[in-house]
Amino acid sequence: MHEMNKRAQNRVCKGAFYAMTDKNLTMLTDFYEFTMAHGYFEKGVGERRAYFDMFFRRVPDGGGYAIMAGVEQLIDYFQNLHFTEEDLAYLRGRKCFSEAFLDYLRDFKFECDVWAVPEGTPVFPGEPLVTVAGPMIQAQFVETMVLLTINHQTLIATKASRITRAAQGRTVLEFGSRRAQGYDGAIYGARAAYIGGCDGTACALADRDYQIPAGGTMAHSWVQMFDSEYEAFKAYADIYPDNCVFLVDTYNVLKSGVPNALRVAREMAAETGVRPKGIRLDSGDIAYLSIEARKMLDDAGFPDMQIMASNSLDEYLVRDLITQGARLDSFGIGERLITSKSEPVFGGVYKLAAVENEKGEIIPKIKVSENVEKITTPHFKQVYRLFDKQTGKALGDVITQYDETIDETQPYTLFHPIHTWKQRVVTDYTARPLRVPLFERGKCVYQSPPISQIRAYCLAEVDTLWEQIKRFENPQTYFVDLSKKLWTCKNELLEACRI
Repeated sequence: MHEMNKRAQNRVCKGAFYAMTDKNLTMLTDFYEFTMAHGYFEKGVGERRAYFDMFFRRVPDGGGYAIMAGVEQLIDYFQNLHFTEEDLAYLRGRKCFSEAFLDYLRDFKFECDVWAVPEGTPVFPGEPLVTVAGPMIQAQFVETMVLLTINHQTLIATKASRITRAAQGRTVLEFGSRRAQGYDGAIYGARAAYIGGCDGTACALADRDYQIPAGGTMAHSWVQMFDSEYEAFKAYADIYPDNCVFLVDTYNVLKSGVPNALRVAREMAAETGVRPKGIRLDSGDIAYLSIEARKMLDDAGFPDMQIMASNSLDEYLVRDLITQGARLDSFGIGERLITSKSEPVFGGVYKLAAVENEKGEIIPKIKVSENVEKITTPHFKQVYRLFDKQTGKALGDVITQYDETIDETQPYTLFHPIHTWKQRVVTDYTARPLRVPLFERGKCVYQSPPISQIRAYCLAEVDTLWEQIKRFENPQTYFVDLSKKLWTCKNELLEACRI
């Protein structure tokens, strides 16, 4: 009782930040996870070993690929799974769970095996991104958090990859904290955006906790606070001479903002020899304004001053600005990145793929639907990516049964799992398993790399994809095939389901 009162008091004190600071997210789950767990427990099948896959069916925005993200937070979740007396008191109060089941939860210890695709890897529909294998109660129970964690960060990392590619090498900063969907959305969104290719963030907490470079200069309120725009720029330059980016659209970009920025720039150069970093445009016809501003900066002898653009940008607007000849060096991307506004849901699902019988044999399971895309691929699986040895480009992925290997010395036939006449024989390739073990019998066996390393890996892996796969509109479909053995298993189960 003392622990319950203490936790309740802490929750009140922490207020809105309770969910962020309390690392035990065990109760962040759908209630049906408890009803099923109780049912498995009462029927004596809760310890039967089961295999669940997390995968998605389509790429957001009609894109050709997605970027895996969220593994580090998933590991944190698994390592902190436990039920407190407060949790058990809540469940007891629902009056639908036996005391024996609550005792089981009191002694709960995560004992599953977990495999996942590393963060930063391009991934495709139908591939098992995460597999959880262990006692049925445990493997089923973690469904909600597996989906919540991977769906969110993969969505934002995917959007960031699209936007940074549209920028064609120009700097892209994530500016979306104030538009994010909650505190965690801001922090983990900044993390995912950095993995996907952004160069930094405006979120200080993301910098402190995840070492994502944070930066920022001034808002319009800074300019308004002073008696004149010139005084505002001058004051800022006095305080931050080495990081001076002037926001020039508070009043009039070309008649006031840029001239005042140049006046301060000349004074800085004459008095200290330090030159401002640049200006930022946050409204108006950014293409036109950037072209005119560039002329003014160059004519005044400041070709090194850069121009940043913000204001509800996304990959399409960034691409259009560049196509229109905008003279921009960097972009600040806010709401349309941090919420993936054009398509704010990543449709990952979590499905049972296999169970073990009393002899320890893996029995494949399938879910059948009249919607073909909802038919699952059964069995405990592995995913291989085939790379052309000459170009280094990815040729396609193969989903296999867990005990299969691909012999790189032999030609391999890729075939469409539904339209099987569509085939391609590949030679002179390497086959790399995509997934790595995270947990073995509940013990973590994986060390997450530094986020800068994850980001670099992501950029390198995206570069292995053919440009046709990376088109924003109507991308070429990437090969994701089943091995002949797995394809046969799936079709035999489908035949057995016919009525």
